[in-house]
Amino acid sequence: MRTITHRLKANGLTHLVRDSGDESAPVAVLLHGFPDSSRLWDRVTPSLVNAGYRIIAPDLRGFGDTDLAGHKANYDINVGSIPDVLALLDTLGIEQAHIVGHDFGAPVAWGLAAQNRDRFISLTALSVGHARAYLSAGVRQKLLSWYILFHQFRGICERSYRLRDWALFRRHWSRHNDIEMVISNISRPGRLTAGLDWYRANISISRMVHPLPFGAFGEEIVRIPTLGVWSTGEKYLTEEQMISSERFVKAPWTYERIEGASHWIPLDAPGRLTDLLIHHWRSALPTPPKSP
Repeated sequence: MRTITHRLKANGLTHLVRDSGDESAPVAVLLHGFPDSSRLWDRVTPSLVNAGYRIIAPDLRGFGDTDLAGHKANYDINVGSIPDVLALLDTLGIEQAHIVGHDFGAPVAWGLAAQNRDRFISLTALSVGHARAYLSAGVRQKLLSWYILFHQFRGICERSYRLRDWALFRRHWSRHNDIEMVISNISRPGRLTAGLDWYRANISISRMVHPLPFGAFGEEIVRIPTLGVWSTGEKYLTEEQMISSERFVKAPWTYERIEGASHWIPLDAPGRLTDLLIHHWRSALPTPPKSP
């Protein structure tokens, strides 16, 4: 499998981007979340390439080997990662792609799909539904999101996660099956704070308690074929917030539930996820006209 690791300048930062598959193949962009890197997609990329796709997997700003973005405000999705992804596609000469996001990569993907309809063929959101669906998902979702309050306490949260060989971090993210690699990555200077600043810049407590008016997140309606995937082993997000995301999709919508997988669907169910992605991508293409 052809894989090139690029280091590309985009939106003021140097980004690490893994580029796998034939350059002439249809493109899919895969976006990870916290506390991961583009390595999250290692178990699905070979099968997707074998199915005839070119896979672009960047380390999002502050994660992996992409530059730290500095101030907390620079991790706002609309300021940072949405322009980052568009700039990376421009640099690589890619006009259109399928977009896939997991965890924090999902809100980035939702925003890209809603705001840049002409650049993306289809959207797949893993675990995290549309922002408005998430914020209005009810009391149970707010209870599951308790850790976001903890993440707001800059310095205190970082120190608590590092204590006793990352004991609290290991316990909270216990279903991650590559936790040692994750800890190795975020132990580097500035990396844990960068990851937590994604929460601080995008999910304030006031926003969770009093959701902002419709339109506060910019263009919200997605008008390309969309697949939402949730897993029964999910401990941070309710099924409701994914299912109700259909309200914000004015295009073909598909919901799939994966039994037994944890929050980390690409690690726990790579085969099932690969099948869902390939089917979704193929069905999203316009049907060619019949010959006369």
